[in-house]
Amino acid sequence: MDAKSQANVKKLVEENGNRTEEFVVVLGASDLEGAEISAETVTLGDPSFTGPLAGVSLRLPVYHILEPEMAAVIPKDIYEKNVGIWMYAVDVEEIGRRFREIREKAQLSDTGE
Repeated sequence: MDAKSQANVKKLVEENGNRTEEFVVVLGASDLEGAEISAETVTLGDPSFTGPLAGVSLRLPVYHILEPEMAAVIPKDIYEKNVGIWMYAVDVEEIGRRFREIREKAQLSDTGE
């Protein structure tokens, strides 16, 4: 996630009084490692410590567009038309596992564990 995108996310959260519970970040990158880094950036802070979210743990809930939770809330015809083909091109289970781990890390950091 580039610095401009980080700044935009940070600004949106700040403008909303830092009420992060009103946000959900949905990523769609087919590059799993890149998507994972972006997910960590909006939850735990910029792991490269170079962007506006360096050291800023927003703990935003983050999902990949290919996770079942996203498919469940998007009308089926729209999802299949715009996203469906990617279900066959990437390891959906691995994406789900990695994004769940990131969400769990964010929850643990909320509880101080």
